[in-house]
Amino acid sequence: LAGSDGGIHWSYDAGKTWDFVNTIAIGQFYEVALDNEKPYHICGGLQDNGSWCGPSQTLTRDGIVNDDWQVIHGGDGFYAAIDIVEPWIVYTESQDGHIDRRDLRTGEQRSIRPEAKAGEPHYRFQWNSPVAVSAHEHTTVYYGGNYLFKSTDRGDNWTRLGGDMTTGVDRNKLQIFGKTPDKNTLSRHDGVQEYPTITTLSESPLTPNVLWVGTDDGNVQVTRDGGKTWKNVASKVPGVPKGTYVSRVVASKTGEGAALLAFDGHRGDDNGVYIFTTSDYGENWKAIRNGIPDSAGSVHVAREHPRNTNLLFAGTEFGLWVSWDRGANWTALKNNFPTVPVDDIEIQARENDLVLGTHGRSVWVFDDLTPIEKMDANVAGSPLTFFPPRPAITWHLRNRRWSAGQKMFTAKNPPYGAILSYYLKEAVPPEAPKKDKEEKDNKDAAEEKPKTEAKGDAAEKKEGKVKITVLDKDGKVLRELEGPGAAGVNRTNWDLRSTPPAEPTPEQLEAIAAGYGFGPRGPFVEPGEYTVKIKAGDKEASQKVMVEEDTRIAISAADRTARREMIDQLYPMAKTTDKDRKTIEGIQIALKAAREQWKKDAGKPKLPDDIVKAADELQKEVDAVAERFIREREGLGNAGPPLEWKPDPLPNQVQNLLDDLDGFVAAPDGQQKEKLAELTPLVSDASAQVKKIAEEELPALNKKINDAGIPHIVPAPPPPRGGRGGEEEFEQ
Repeated sequence: LAGSDGGIHWSYDAGKTWDFVNTIAIGQFYEVALDNEKPYHICGGLQDNGSWCGPSQTLTRDGIVNDDWQVIHGGDGFYAAIDIVEPWIVYTESQDGHIDRRDLRTGEQRSIRPEAKAGEPHYRFQWNSPVAVSAHEHTTVYYGGNYLFKSTDRGDNWTRLGGDMTTGVDRNKLQIFGKTPDKNTLSRHDGVQEYPTITTLSESPLTPNVLWVGTDDGNVQVTRDGGKTWKNVASKVPGVPKGTYVSRVVASKTGEGAALLAFDGHRGDDNGVYIFTTSDYGENWKAIRNGIPDSAGSVHVAREHPRNTNLLFAGTEFGLWVSWDRGANWTALKNNFPTVPVDDIEIQARENDLVLGTHGRSVWVFDDLTPIEKMDANVAGSPLTFFPPRPAITWHLRNRRWSAGQKMFTAKNPPYGAILSYYLKEAVPPEAPKKDKEEKDNKDAAEEKPKTEAKGDAAEKKEGKVKITVLDKDGKVLRELEGPGAAGVNRTNWDLRSTPPAEPTPEQLEAIAAGYGFGPRGPFVEPGEYTVKIKAGDKEASQKVMVEEDTRIAISAADRTARREMIDQLYPMAKTTDKDRKTIEGIQIALKAAREQWKKDAGKPKLPDDIVKAADELQKEVDAVAERFIREREGLGNAGPPLEWKPDPLPNQVQNLLDDLDGFVAAPDGQQKEKLAELTPLVSDASAQVKKIAEEELPALNKKINDAGIPHIVPAPPPPRGGRGGEEEFEQ
């Protein structure tokens, strides 16, 4: 039996084969969000299993099954926020601030992570960074890093509301067991990527001018003027150790200055119950924990009922609690609910449903809270109370799975993109074995690995390949592929993309082989007519292929042109940075190896001092330039980021921006334009540095070496990206 963040597998043959048990609800949800559809939907994020959305009710007799849920984001899933007017727009966040806006109708997603401008300190984001859609204007979004960010255009552009909301403490100077950690300290950050940061935020339901934030280093900040000025009221909260993690702040409907507040001290070995309320913008706080025992563990969340504001719910490490008198007294809410960490609570106001995100028992829904909402002393003392029913809908249900059983069967989709079918009277003669670049592009970088249909695998291995070329209307070559060359009818596919600008990393190749993800991809071609040529030996044939836009996407001609212009700027930039990376890394490896060999040969005739000095100086310069293209991992203690924050290597930055544009068919947003403007001179400058080293400085050193009768330095073929353990970040 094997347990993981994803659930349970069991094996009956000593681990040779495993069966995933997908009939037990044991997901680890951090946060949940609700829309107002009929039936309403629930979205949320799970530990290491992405973010998902699913219905609270289906219109089938089988009930809610796994297939009714759809994945909307990768990585570790955390906060989700749903547009209150256009519920197909969902904001999702994964670890360390990677926030996307997704259109559930089309599947498009756009990265909207706020980025610091060139020259500014980078922004810090929590493992679980809070995001919220304004209750007053549905295109306004708030997002927490070390600053509180606000966007009025759904994340296309961000502004900072005030200064750093945290204490700004340098965690690398904080002691662990009385000792200051260094890069060799194991688990020095214990998996926490950034600190300190915002952990919770809330907008007043009564006015957008009142905003609250809490941080992981204990700050509680409030503004009454929409973020122009802030006041830290943490010191006014009684009985909470300084610096305790703020797990939740929730603005109340009872007044503009009212809020609920909770702390989680378990990171400091403090499992106390900390839950408070204020009515005067945090000038005074009242502890409201009576009835919640210490054994309940830390408080993760508190929430008030949208109509009966005296009715409060609290989620702790060991269960769910309810209060009918605004926290004066609490009692455990069982009703068949298990003892499990309750990480989030939401209430669907129309249906009056209580929705819980639990860490270990997935999502729980208490249908129709009316009995709890209306419960009071009079009801408790009445011989009979009939609670008002909520409106009932005559849903017309249907059978769906019926006799399909509980296991899931998946049929393959057709090959992706343009299916290319061709007939060969005779097989293509095999070529001498070689690793052909076009085959590598076709196999490793296509969005969908090309499917082939021929006379069987054994036969295909004995045949050569046909050459496939894709050209645009001007005759420009966009992609070169290979296809099976067996006699008879053959088939392959073109994924509607240009040639990848770079090779996949070893990690990505491993993921591709396992059926997950893909390496760097060329951008999609625009809708229109293309020519595909197939060459088999000295025979050639061609056909036209019409590429059409996804029918769910609508974009103006002007926006399409703007998007394509930016892609056309980034695509050659991605090729350049990958080429320069290979060049500088090859020089770096060869130069380092030569200098190490010289040290080993110290007993032989001494090298001229000017050569040693020149090589040492060049090594320093090469290493400095290589840092712009490659990032080395630290050795021990890599349970957190490097001690000194550094920007992503230029190839990663360019490819990430290209992927962002590729993933959402719309005009570039303001942040993407700023990023391109920032990258353009950086790439140009770095490329010039590489060229100078490769064409001037290394040849000059080699001349000195040759004149001294020593073997000169030949740049080594560099490993693929990430081959030396470089940090590569990829999210689908």
